Amino acid sequence: MTPEFHDELETREPALRESALMAALPAQLRAAQAVPALAVRLAGVDADAVQSRKALARLPVTRKGDVLQAQQAQRGSDPLGGFSAIGWRAQQSARRAQRVYQSPGPIYEPEGTGRDYWRAARALFAAGFRAGDLVHNSFSYHLTSGGWIMDSGAQALGCTVFPGGVGNTELQLQAMSDLRPDGYAGTPSFLRIALEKAAETGVALPSLKKALVSGEAFPPSLRDWLKARGVAGYQAYATADVGVIAYETSAREGLVLDEGVIVEIVRPGTGDPVPAGEVGEVLVTVLNPDYPLVRFATGDLSAVLAGTCPTGRTNTRIKGWMGRADQTTKVRGMFVHPGQIAEVLKRHPEIGRARLVVEGEMANDRMTLHVECAQAADGLAEAVAGSVRDVTKLRSAVQVVTPGTLANDGKIIDDARSYQ
Repeated sequence: MTPEFHDELETREPALRESALMAALPAQLRAAQAVPALAVRLAGVDADAVQSRKALARLPVTRKGDVLQAQQAQRGSDPLGGFSAIGWRAQQSARRAQRVYQSPGPIYEPEGTGRDYWRAARALFAAGFRAGDLVHNSFSYHLTSGGWIMDSGAQALGCTVFPGGVGNTELQLQAMSDLRPDGYAGTPSFLRIALEKAAETGVALPSLKKALVSGEAFPPSLRDWLKARGVAGYQAYATADVGVIAYETSAREGLVLDEGVIVEIVRPGTGDPVPAGEVGEVLVTVLNPDYPLVRFATGDLSAVLAGTCPTGRTNTRIKGWMGRADQTTKVRGMFVHPGQIAEVLKRHPEIGRARLVVEGEMANDRMTLHVECAQAADGLAEAVAGSVRDVTKLRSAVQVVTPGTLANDGKIIDDARSYQ
């Protein structure tokens, strides 16, 4: 009988899972404090005292820009910027990195030597992949970690992998025809290109029945397009820095969090957790001492879904990718970013959600901060306008609206100007 779950961790009581994750936090923090960059960021933190989400939320957020800045500053001595516990001889590292990758920036990410290092096997299993399958992997094997993330997960499941990489559509299509893979891993757009090319050239691909896609949005329209051609496509949410974060199941109701990550949803531009169900930025703490990123900001927006997955998996679900959290814009020659709006809100705790709308034409733009407040005191709008001026050095109108007026989409700054 085919098993329903990758392992017993997927069906744990939520309280047991949460207890295990929080119990693992101190060791992860000690690993972080053992690398130079994070030792500075976590100076004075008692790792043993951080055993709750409330305590975790008090720690600083690490952003991709922080890693890039540190790496650029140390190119001649430590190209990983002091964030990694693994490396190679020239770094005088006691523990070896198996590979090192380059993301745009360039930012360099290390990979250790553990089995299923990026935790992709669970996502592949949920997409229907099983031991003995042949996986056609069209993620890139060059520079970035994408191809290796899926390759290592497929190997851990006992699959055979064809490393197709990106491009060379005709050659990849020929390999699909000759080798008859059971499934595909790669971007959804390349799978569509391959299937369209197959139809155009009369190549039959009857063996291709399933796919795990990532790296791009996977709208229901494309999912249904694949289904009409006999391919059941599922999505995984992953990044080059931390690997797989969440994955889709046959229930098609959001993405289930991986068992090896601690995920927080915070107000964009801050490290402050938002209420369950509210859209915010995804922060990830991966229980990995090799590259011990703590509260790493992905820059992606999502929200927690209520309840558990109908498949029986009990971990928290998120809605999936809902856009980018970095909404920084320039107004009258000054940068305005979500963190500044968050600072304004801290000065006025009676306010709930807020959205800064920038309108007009370039060089003739205007700002209006819309704020939700259940019971606005006299003079609130004027006081908030003063705070905006203090924080951003720009003037803004303020409009007070009732709670629930603003869309729950994570958007803090809406640049509605005309650029024509």
